[in-house]
Amino acid sequence: MMALVQQALAGQRRIMWAGITCAVLAALSAVGLLAVSGQFLAGAAIAGVSGIAAVQAFNYLLPSAAIRAAAIARTGTRYGERMFGHRAALFALAEVRTGLFRAVVASALAGGIPGRPGELASRLGKDVDALEDSVIRRISRPGAWAFGVAGLIGALAMGWTATAIYLVTLPVMRLTAKTMALRRLPALQAELATAYTALQSDYADMAGPSADIMIYGLAPPLEKALNAPATAHAKARLGLVRAEGAIQAVQTVLATVAIAAMAWVARGPAPSFAFGLLAILAAFEGWAGLAASDMRTHEVDQAVERLSALEPATAKVEASATIPASPELNVCGVACLPGSRVLIAGPSGSGKTRLVETLLGLRADAPQALLVAGQSPATWGLTGLREIFALCAQDSPMIAGSVADNLGLARPGLTTEAMWEALTVVCAADMVRALPDGLNQWLGSDGARLSGGQRRRLAVARALLAGRPWLVLDEPSEGLDAATERALINRLDEWLRKTGTGLLLVSHRPAMAALADQIVQI
Repeated sequence: MMALVQQALAGQRRIMWAGITCAVLAALSAVGLLAVSGQFLAGAAIAGVSGIAAVQAFNYLLPSAAIRAAAIARTGTRYGERMFGHRAALFALAEVRTGLFRAVVASALAGGIPGRPGELASRLGKDVDALEDSVIRRISRPGAWAFGVAGLIGALAMGWTATAIYLVTLPVMRLTAKTMALRRLPALQAELATAYTALQSDYADMAGPSADIMIYGLAPPLEKALNAPATAHAKARLGLVRAEGAIQAVQTVLATVAIAAMAWVARGPAPSFAFGLLAILAAFEGWAGLAASDMRTHEVDQAVERLSALEPATAKVEASATIPASPELNVCGVACLPGSRVLIAGPSGSGKTRLVETLLGLRADAPQALLVAGQSPATWGLTGLREIFALCAQDSPMIAGSVADNLGLARPGLTTEAMWEALTVVCAADMVRALPDGLNQWLGSDGARLSGGQRRRLAVARALLAGRPWLVLDEPSEGLDAATERALINRLDEWLRKTGTGLLLVSHRPAMAALADQIVQI
């Protein structure tokens, strides 16, 4: 997975270098701003108490100009650091996300994605956010080192003894932050990641049937059920925040002690003292920012480890053996030749949908004997079987897009004419033409603007457009009135004869049986 990240970052190298340059300049400007301000204030105060001649001789123009220039430079470079850093992270992580999606799809095809979808989505989102944070910190880290180097100039202005204290304090702060982060944070971060994933996935599972929750008044018990994972998440978060606060507090204490010691041993005139003191104040503040990177290092490592676990599953998706373009099927001992039409019949709950999904490679638990081209469906795998079957399931989801977007999922390169032809076959062309934007009509999440029957016909049209040798329809006329169902049957019959497509039909509606020439009873 780190290889994927490095490859994505390679395309953002120039932007990252621009961000790093801005981070370094921002650090130098910040230290210079405070240092020159301190020197200016001390010099002005001394001139003020020394008499009118000293005031008139005091040059305030150059320090004022330097202070304003440093302030402007600091503001501009800080903006540049943020802009370039986030741009590099967003563009690089966009490429990483597509790579992750490919890995997840490959793992799913190989049966390598256990657990709940909500848990997987939550974990992936959290881990990618950690990678994004690491990219931004990679750009800001050189700025922290620039703070340390610039502070050295201020320490030198306070004398060699103060400089020695400064040089000792910097590595002590780094060592302390790294040691505390290594000892305290990994377990707490892992606990928080687990608690966060559990909370998000529980919420996703419970919020899904929102209409039923409102109708049956289930909100209070569900809220109570979420108390346990929410409490666990809050407890894990509190423990991590306390540990991170302790690390930051130790950094502050070390810096404060060092500054006090340097002020005690400092030598030289007041302007030099003020110059050095404010310079090291700014330097220690920026240097302590490295502790934040230390605190995220282990979180990023854990995220990379979890994301990398997706990659080996890609290797499981091996090229399947050559499957015939239009294979013969054998369902429960019944031979189904290419182009035949088969009704899978049986009482409700007998496992018809399970049989069909096993035949298509979506599951592997149907007890019936099933063969595709003389082999078990598991032999071909989902990657091979998806080129043979076009499925319209009982609950075919819609994406949040237009009618054309949903139909276009069937296969690449579909023309508008092909879409209208499929819509005509499923008795949905008039319905789509009546929409304000026709094929470009936005349907909302999961086809929210369509009725159940309209969604079903759109799903059937999508299956027709896939152009596979076997069409699999699971309750295709559910939600349709009798007249529309008759029209659908007649047009499907004509389309099947015209294309020579085979049909596997699951339906409780007696009228739909007219499409079949074979019946498999289970």
